Amino acid sequence: MSDAPLPPDPRHATANALLGTSKAGRAGVGSRDSEHASRTWWDADAGDYHRTHGEFLGVDSVAGEFVWCPEGLHEGDVHLLGDVRGKDILELGCGSAPCARWLAGEGARAVGLDLSMGMLSRGVDAMDRGGPRVPLVQAGAENLPFADNSFDIACSAFGAVPFVADSAQVMREVGRVLRPGGRWVFSVNHPMRWIFPDDPGERGLVAMFPYFDRTPYVEVDDDGVATYVEHHRTIGDRVRELVAAGFEVYDIVEPDWPEHLDREWGQWSPLRGEIFPGTAIFCARIANSVDSNPDSGL
Repeated sequence: MSDAPLPPDPRHATANALLGTSKAGRAGVGSRDSEHASRTWWDADAGDYHRTHGEFLGVDSVAGEFVWCPEGLHEGDVHLLGDVRGKDILELGCGSAPCARWLAGEGARAVGLDLSMGMLSRGVDAMDRGGPRVPLVQAGAENLPFADNSFDIACSAFGAVPFVADSAQVMREVGRVLRPGGRWVFSVNHPMRWIFPDDPGERGLVAMFPYFDRTPYVEVDDDGVATYVEHHRTIGDRVRELVAAGFEVYDIVEPDWPEHLDREWGQWSPLRGEIFPGTAIFCARIANSVDSNPDSGL
C-alpha cells in the first residue's frame, strides 16, 4: 500500500480516534475487509455524520426527506422512482432511513437496509419521535436477505454501492429481488471525481489520479487494518455491471450545482460544482419490462 499520514479532519474526529486511523492510500481490499471497515466506520462516525449532515438530509423531520445528493436533488421534485404509491421499495445503504421514511409517507411499502447498526439506531430514534415507520434490516448489499421477486423498486442515495468490493454482485442481487419490470436507481460520487483530490478548494481542481485505476481508497490504523474503504468504478464499469445483471440503463443523471446552494459537503463545493459534476445517478430497469422507455421525471 502506498500510503501517507492522514491529516486531521474534525468532521470525522470521533471515528478516527476510536478506530485509530493513521494513514491513507490506495490498496486492494476484498469484500470481507471492506464490509468490516464499513460497518465499524459508520458505527463510529454516525454521531459526527448526523451533526454535520442531518439537517440537510431531513433526518429529524417528522416525515423524513429523500435527498439524492449533495446538490440537493429531491425525489419529490424529480420523481426518478416514478409512482411509488402502493409499491414495495427497498432502500440499500439507508443509513438513518430518511429516504425510506419519506417513501412510506408517500404511500410506499418501504424497507431500509444498512450494514451499520449505529446508523440504523439513529433511524429508530427518529421514528420514535413520530411520523412514518419502516422496517429496518441490518445486512450487507452483496448478499441481500430477501426472497426473489420481493420488490417493485430498489434505490440507494450514496449508500452501499461505493463501499462494496464486488459491486457487480450488488447489481445481480438487486436484479434477483426485483420483480419483472422493477426499477433500480442509485446515486454515487461521479466517477470522474476519482481523478481529483477530495478537496473543495482550488487544490481539488487539479487532476492527480488515473481515472482507470480501480484500486480502492483505503484508510488504515497503525497495524494496517482498514478502517475506511471506498471503491471506484468508471461510468462504463457501472453500465456493464448493470447490463450483465439483466438491467437496461435508461438514464444517467448528472445534477447541476444549484445557484442558491453555498454549503460545502466534504469535497462538494460551489467552486467545483460549477466546473464538473459531483454526482452520477444511474437509472435502470429489468430489461424485460413492458415499459422500455420509462420517464425519468426530469
